[in-house]
Amino acid sequence: MMNFSYFYGVNSESMSLVHELEKSGNWLFRRRSWLPVVILVPAIIWLFIANRSVIYFNYTWEIICILVSVAGELVRSYTVGYVPRNTSGRNVIDQLADELNTTGIYSIVRNPLYLGNFLMWLGPVMFLRSVWCLIIFILAFWLYYERIIFAEEQYLRRKFGETYDIWAFRVKAVIPSLKHYKKPALPFSFRNVLKREHNSIANLFIIFAILDTVRNIAVTGRVYMEPLYVTLLVAAGIFWAVVRYLVKRTSFLYVDGR
Repeated sequence: MMNFSYFYGVNSESMSLVHELEKSGNWLFRRRSWLPVVILVPAIIWLFIANRSVIYFNYTWEIICILVSVAGELVRSYTVGYVPRNTSGRNVIDQLADELNTTGIYSIVRNPLYLGNFLMWLGPVMFLRSVWCLIIFILAFWLYYERIIFAEEQYLRRKFGETYDIWAFRVKAVIPSLKHYKKPALPFSFRNVLKREHNSIANLFIIFAILDTVRNIAVTGRVYMEPLYVTLLVAAGIFWAVVRYLVKRTSFLYVDGR
Protein backbone atom coordinates (compact mmCIF):
# COMPACT_ATOMS: atom_id res chain seq x y z
CA MET A 1 0.00 0.00 0.00
CA MET A 2 1.17 3.54 -0.74
CA ASN A 3 2.75 5.22 2.27
CA PHE A 4 0.73 8.43 2.10
CA SER A 5 1.70 9.41 5.66
CA TYR A 6 5.33 9.52 4.54
CA PHE A 7 4.39 11.23 1.26
CA TYR A 8 2.61 14.09 3.03
CA GLY A 9 5.16 14.34 5.85
CA VAL A 10 2.70 13.49 8.61
CA ASN A 11 4.10 13.66 12.16
CA SER A 12 2.54 13.31 15.62
CA GLU A 13 1.49 16.97 15.76
CA SER A 14 -0.18 16.86 12.36
CA MET A 15 -1.83 13.56 13.29
CA SER A 16 -3.45 15.34 16.25
CA LEU A 17 -4.82 17.90 13.81
CA VAL A 18 -6.02 15.08 11.56
CA HIS A 19 -7.96 13.53 14.45
CA GLU A 20 -9.44 16.90 15.41
CA LEU A 21 -10.55 17.60 11.84
CA GLU A 22 -12.03 14.13 11.54
CA LYS A 23 -13.88 14.52 14.84
CA SER A 24 -15.40 17.85 13.84
CA GLY A 25 -16.17 16.47 10.38
CA ASN A 26 -18.07 13.53 11.85
CA TRP A 27 -20.01 15.88 14.13
CA LEU A 28 -21.05 17.98 11.14
CA PHE A 29 -21.72 14.83 9.08
CA ARG A 30 -24.37 13.65 11.54
CA ARG A 31 -26.12 17.02 11.30
CA ARG A 32 -25.67 17.73 7.61
CA SER A 33 -29.32 17.01 6.78
CA TRP A 34 -30.58 20.06 8.70
CA LEU A 35 -27.66 22.26 9.77
CA PRO A 36 -27.30 24.07 6.40
CA VAL A 37 -30.88 25.32 6.81
CA VAL A 38 -29.47 27.66 9.47
CA ILE A 39 -28.41 29.80 6.50
CA LEU A 40 -32.03 30.97 6.30
CA VAL A 41 -31.67 32.93 9.54
CA PRO A 42 -29.05 35.46 8.31
CA ALA A 43 -30.78 35.47 4.90
CA ILE A 44 -34.06 36.55 6.49
CA ILE A 45 -32.30 39.20 8.57
CA TRP A 46 -30.56 40.51 5.46
CA LEU A 47 -33.86 40.90 3.60
CA PHE A 48 -35.10 43.22 6.34
CA ILE A 49 -31.99 45.42 6.37
CA ALA A 50 -31.16 45.41 2.65
CA ASN A 51 -31.88 48.29 0.32
CA ARG A 52 -35.48 47.75 -0.82
CA SER A 53 -34.77 48.94 -4.34
CA VAL A 54 -32.22 46.12 -4.70
CA ILE A 55 -34.38 43.21 -3.55
CA TYR A 56 -37.61 44.01 -5.41
CA PHE A 57 -39.05 41.12 -7.40
CA ASN A 58 -37.20 40.68 -10.70
CA TYR A 59 -38.63 37.84 -12.77
CA THR A 60 -35.56 37.28 -14.96
CA TRP A 61 -33.05 37.31 -12.10
CA GLU A 62 -35.15 35.04 -9.92
CA ILE A 63 -35.62 32.52 -12.72
CA ILE A 64 -31.82 32.48 -13.02
CA CYS A 65 -31.53 31.84 -9.26
CA ILE A 66 -34.04 29.00 -9.47
CA LEU A 67 -32.27 27.46 -12.47
CA VAL A 68 -28.94 27.51 -10.61
CA SER A 69 -30.55 25.57 -7.76
CA VAL A 70 -32.27 23.19 -10.18
CA ALA A 71 -28.87 22.56 -11.78
CA GLY A 72 -27.62 21.50 -8.35
CA GLU A 73 -30.53 19.12 -7.94
CA LEU A 74 -29.85 17.70 -11.40
CA VAL A 75 -26.26 16.98 -10.35
CA ARG A 76 -27.56 15.20 -7.26
CA SER A 77 -30.19 13.30 -9.25
CA TYR A 78 -27.68 12.20 -11.87
CA THR A 79 -25.41 10.96 -9.09
CA VAL A 80 -28.11 9.12 -7.15
CA GLY A 81 -29.55 7.57 -10.30
CA TYR A 82 -26.44 5.48 -10.88
CA VAL A 83 -25.27 4.49 -7.39
CA PRO A 84 -25.87 1.12 -5.70
CA ARG A 85 -27.47 0.61 -2.30
CA ASN A 86 -25.59 1.79 0.79
CA THR A 87 -23.45 4.32 -1.05
CA SER A 88 -23.94 8.09 -1.41
CA GLY A 89 -26.64 7.75 1.21
CA ARG A 90 -28.47 9.99 3.67
CA ASN A 91 -27.35 8.02 6.74
CA VAL A 92 -26.91 10.45 9.62
CA ILE A 93 -25.46 8.25 12.35
CA ASP A 94 -22.24 6.80 10.95
CA GLN A 95 -20.30 6.70 7.71
CA LEU A 96 -21.55 3.93 5.43
CA ALA A 97 -20.19 2.58 2.14
CA ASP A 98 -20.51 -1.04 1.03
CA GLU A 99 -18.41 -0.29 -2.03
CA LEU A 100 -16.40 2.56 -3.52
CA ASN A 101 -18.06 4.45 -6.36
CA THR A 102 -15.44 5.22 -9.02
CA THR A 103 -17.42 5.22 -12.28
CA GLY A 104 -19.83 7.65 -13.88
CA ILE A 105 -19.81 11.06 -12.22
CA TYR A 106 -17.50 9.68 -9.52
CA SER A 107 -14.82 9.26 -12.18
CA ILE A 108 -14.80 13.03 -12.79
CA VAL A 109 -15.33 14.39 -9.25
CA ARG A 110 -15.08 12.73 -5.82
CA ASN A 111 -17.93 14.60 -4.12
CA PRO A 112 -20.69 15.23 -6.68
CA LEU A 113 -23.45 15.37 -4.07
CA TYR A 114 -21.75 18.22 -2.25
CA LEU A 115 -21.13 19.98 -5.56
CA GLY A 116 -24.86 19.67 -6.15
CA ASN A 117 -25.57 20.99 -2.66
CA PHE A 118 -23.40 24.03 -3.36
CA LEU A 119 -25.37 24.92 -6.48
CA MET A 120 -28.70 24.27 -4.72
CA TRP A 121 -27.82 26.74 -1.96
CA LEU A 122 -26.14 29.17 -4.33
CA GLY A 123 -29.52 29.95 -5.91
CA PRO A 124 -31.13 31.24 -2.67
CA VAL A 125 -27.98 33.20 -1.83
CA MET A 126 -28.08 34.84 -5.27
CA PHE A 127 -31.70 35.73 -4.47
CA LEU A 128 -30.36 38.13 -1.81
CA ARG A 129 -28.52 40.26 -4.43
CA SER A 130 -25.52 40.86 -2.18
CA VAL A 131 -21.88 40.30 -3.11
CA TRP A 132 -20.96 40.17 0.58
CA CYS A 133 -23.58 37.51 1.29
CA LEU A 134 -22.22 35.52 -1.65
CA ILE A 135 -18.63 35.73 -0.41
CA ILE A 136 -19.58 34.78 3.15
CA PHE A 137 -21.65 31.87 1.86
CA ILE A 138 -18.79 30.50 -0.25
CA LEU A 139 -16.34 30.71 2.65
CA ALA A 140 -18.78 29.18 5.15
CA PHE A 141 -19.75 26.42 2.73
CA TRP A 142 -16.11 25.61 2.09
CA LEU A 143 -15.22 25.42 5.79
CA TYR A 144 -18.34 23.38 6.57
CA TYR A 145 -18.03 20.77 3.83
CA GLU A 146 -14.25 20.64 3.90
CA ARG A 147 -14.47 18.98 7.32
CA ILE A 148 -17.25 16.63 6.32
CA ILE A 149 -15.33 15.58 3.21
CA PHE A 150 -12.19 15.10 5.29
CA ALA A 151 -14.02 12.80 7.74
CA GLU A 152 -15.63 10.83 4.92
CA GLU A 153 -12.35 10.38 3.11
CA GLN A 154 -10.60 9.21 6.26
CA TYR A 155 -13.31 6.54 6.61
CA LEU A 156 -13.02 5.52 2.96
CA ARG A 157 -9.23 5.40 3.13
CA ARG A 158 -9.33 3.08 6.13
CA LYS A 159 -11.93 0.83 4.50
CA PHE A 160 -10.69 0.63 0.91
CA GLY A 161 -7.00 1.35 1.38
CA GLU A 162 -4.88 1.65 -1.74
CA THR A 163 -7.91 1.42 -4.03
CA TYR A 164 -9.22 4.62 -2.51
CA ASP A 165 -5.84 6.37 -2.55
CA ILE A 166 -5.29 5.65 -6.24
CA TRP A 167 -8.78 6.90 -7.14
CA ALA A 168 -8.49 10.01 -4.93
CA PHE A 169 -5.08 10.83 -6.40
CA ARG A 170 -6.58 10.78 -9.90
CA VAL A 171 -9.97 12.48 -9.30
CA LYS A 172 -10.35 15.97 -7.80
CA ALA A 173 -12.52 16.54 -4.73
CA VAL A 174 -14.99 19.16 -5.99
CA ILE A 175 -13.82 20.44 -9.39
CA PRO A 176 -15.04 18.12 -12.18
CA SER A 177 -12.67 16.95 -14.89
CA LEU A 178 -13.67 14.70 -17.80
CA LYS A 179 -10.11 13.48 -18.27
CA HIS A 180 -10.66 10.11 -16.55
CA TYR A 181 -14.38 9.60 -17.27
CA LYS A 182 -15.63 6.02 -17.03
CA LYS A 183 -19.08 4.83 -18.03
CA PRO A 184 -21.36 4.16 -15.00
CA ALA A 185 -21.27 0.57 -13.80
CA LEU A 186 -25.08 0.50 -13.31
CA PRO A 187 -27.98 1.74 -15.46
CA PHE A 188 -29.75 4.96 -14.49
CA SER A 189 -32.71 4.46 -12.10
CA PHE A 190 -35.28 7.24 -12.23
CA ARG A 191 -37.29 5.51 -9.53
CA ASN A 192 -34.32 5.58 -7.19
CA VAL A 193 -33.98 9.32 -7.83
CA LEU A 194 -37.62 9.91 -6.92
CA LYS A 195 -37.33 7.81 -3.79
CA ARG A 196 -34.17 9.48 -2.51
CA GLU A 197 -34.48 13.04 -3.79
CA HIS A 198 -38.17 13.97 -3.42
CA ASN A 199 -37.54 15.71 -0.09
CA SER A 200 -34.67 17.78 -1.50
CA ILE A 201 -36.70 18.79 -4.55
CA ALA A 202 -39.67 19.92 -2.44
CA ASN A 203 -37.46 21.69 0.12
CA LEU A 204 -35.75 23.63 -2.64
CA PHE A 205 -38.96 25.38 -3.67
CA ILE A 206 -40.11 25.80 -0.07
CA ILE A 207 -36.93 27.77 0.63
CA PHE A 208 -37.52 30.07 -2.34
CA ALA A 209 -41.15 30.55 -1.25
CA ILE A 210 -40.02 31.50 2.27
CA LEU A 211 -37.49 34.00 0.95
CA ASP A 212 -40.07 35.53 -1.40
CA THR A 213 -42.62 35.88 1.41
CA VAL A 214 -40.08 37.46 3.76
CA ARG A 215 -38.86 39.80 1.03
CA ASN A 216 -42.41 40.96 0.34
CA ILE A 217 -43.03 41.60 4.04
CA ALA A 218 -39.80 43.60 4.26
CA VAL A 219 -40.56 45.64 1.13
CA THR A 220 -44.34 46.18 1.37
CA GLY A 221 -45.32 45.17 4.89
CA ARG A 222 -47.81 42.66 3.46
CA VAL A 223 -47.74 38.86 3.63
CA TYR A 224 -47.99 37.40 0.15
CA MET A 225 -46.10 35.38 -2.47
CA GLU A 226 -45.49 36.24 -6.09
CA PRO A 227 -47.49 34.01 -8.50
CA LEU A 228 -44.24 32.40 -9.68
CA TYR A 229 -43.53 31.04 -6.21
CA VAL A 230 -47.14 30.09 -5.53
CA THR A 231 -47.09 27.96 -8.69
CA LEU A 232 -43.76 26.34 -7.83
CA LEU A 233 -44.79 25.70 -4.22
CA VAL A 234 -48.11 24.09 -5.19
CA ALA A 235 -46.42 21.94 -7.84
CA ALA A 236 -43.70 20.90 -5.37
CA GLY A 237 -46.32 20.04 -2.75
CA ILE A 238 -48.29 17.84 -5.14
CA PHE A 239 -45.10 16.17 -6.37
CA TRP A 240 -43.93 15.49 -2.81
CA ALA A 241 -47.30 14.09 -1.71
CA VAL A 242 -47.51 11.70 -4.67
CA VAL A 243 -43.96 10.42 -4.30
CA ARG A 244 -44.31 10.15 -0.53
CA TYR A 245 -47.40 8.00 -0.98
CA LEU A 246 -45.53 5.75 -3.41
CA VAL A 247 -42.61 5.42 -0.99
CA LYS A 248 -44.71 4.69 2.10
CA ARG A 249 -47.64 2.74 0.64
CA THR A 250 -46.30 0.89 -2.39
CA SER A 251 -43.20 -0.90 -3.65
CA PHE A 252 -43.27 0.91 -6.99
CA LEU A 253 -40.11 2.91 -6.28
CA TYR A 254 -38.21 -0.05 -4.86
CA VAL A 255 -35.33 -1.09 -7.11
CA ASP A 256 -33.35 -4.18 -6.21
CA GLY A 257 -29.80 -3.31 -5.21
CA ARG A 258 -30.49 0.46 -5.05
